[in-house]
Amino acid sequence: MELDSAAVLENGGKQLLNGGGGPELLSNGAGGEGSSGPGSPASGGEAAAGQEGTAVGGGELMKKPAGPLTKRVRKLSRSNSKDGVLGVAGTPNFVAPHRKWKNSRRSRNGYGRGLPKKGGAGGKGVWGKPGSEEVYDELDEDPNDPNFDIDAYNSSHNVELKEIVPQPTEAEVAKKLETIILEYFEHGDTREVADALDELLPPGLKPLVTKTFVSVALEHKQSQRELTSVLMSDLYGRIVTREDICAGFDLLLANLADIMLDTPDAPHLLGNFIARAVADDCIPPKYAYQSEREDLDRHGQAALVRATTLLSMHDGWGQLDNVWGVGGALRPVQTITQQMSYLLQEYLLSRDLSEAQRSIKELEVPHFHHELIYEAIIMTLEAFNESTEMAICELFRTLDSTCIVTPEQMEQGFRRVYEDMTDIVLDIPLAYSILDRFIQRCQRAGSIFPPVVASVSSRRVTVA
Repeated sequence: MELDSAAVLENGGKQLLNGGGGPELLSNGAGGEGSSGPGSPASGGEAAAGQEGTAVGGGELMKKPAGPLTKRVRKLSRSNSKDGVLGVAGTPNFVAPHRKWKNSRRSRNGYGRGLPKKGGAGGKGVWGKPGSEEVYDELDEDPNDPNFDIDAYNSSHNVELKEIVPQPTEAEVAKKLETIILEYFEHGDTREVADALDELLPPGLKPLVTKTFVSVALEHKQSQRELTSVLMSDLYGRIVTREDICAGFDLLLANLADIMLDTPDAPHLLGNFIARAVADDCIPPKYAYQSEREDLDRHGQAALVRATTLLSMHDGWGQLDNVWGVGGALRPVQTITQQMSYLLQEYLLSRDLSEAQRSIKELEVPHFHHELIYEAIIMTLEAFNESTEMAICELFRTLDSTCIVTPEQMEQGFRRVYEDMTDIVLDIPLAYSILDRFIQRCQRAGSIFPPVVASVSSRRVTVA
């Protein structure tokens, strides 16, 4: 049996040598589950009772153990879950076990769930859990503490937060009001203005509505002033009160001297606004009759005198609805023609060119100025007077130099006269000769340009 066992071991060793691909033999301590090392149970007397092997290549063959092979029980050891097998950049982690646990915050007694100590609030360089500083502050606030500061405690705890809406300044409100009134002159919708003012105006700046709107209207024409008076009447009771309108007029009366630098007739116009506001029941009548107020200068007193005069006229309150007239093309053609005839008659009596220019501008019908030229020429033909011809010629020259009447309107007026010459000659037999003389006078004075003269002459030949 010993020979057979030795043969089997020898044959097995040769197979290991042939299939192992290495020069080593299974020897004592070579490693394997069946090997006998210095610490194995078979390394004692049991090894001596086994069969001896033969030596091959200078190595000692493993001896067959006498008893059955037993599996060694390994003892499980705890390891930190954060410690991986590999270190930095894939290198093996060869940190000694006692070094691994040095900086660990886990419990080392083997009990617990492996969570950090003190909930992560302990350890070197740790000041506690996040948010624990509030708890410490509350703990430090002890009223019985000699160092307790009651003022600091009240300032940090008795705090009430309120919403603060920034109030616009007076300059910002005035600028926005100017934009609103200029847009109103374009669309004429008082409701849109009221909606815009609801969102804009703070309670203490409502008098700026009257001041800004009237100041802007003073620099515009009669039609815009009429729109402003209508707007103030519609805003009364909804946006502004009677006191707000009176306060706005007080601001205008106080700054009237500065307003006159841009609008010389500001006292006259402001008096019209005050009288119209009284007629619309926006302010009391007694406000207009305070012309002797000591806090006003002579310009402010003149404005109140103008308002008093309008209110004291017979049926003045009924006529104040048309204090600004009906501006622009809203009037009938016959009314505009009649107004042009009146201003020409007034000019022939006074020979005041500046007043005539102002009256023509107030008509606000630049597209209808050819009617003014037509009426002036007809007056010249009917007068059959050299003085009238000179006055009308001077008026034409002034209107042309100031660009109040365009050359197209001037030419159209002369053409209308030539078109109606067949009817005019029936009433004025010498109309052709008078018209030729008047055209030559206007040409010498520079009242009409050569293209206009050429067009009129060709028109005369066609009519003749």
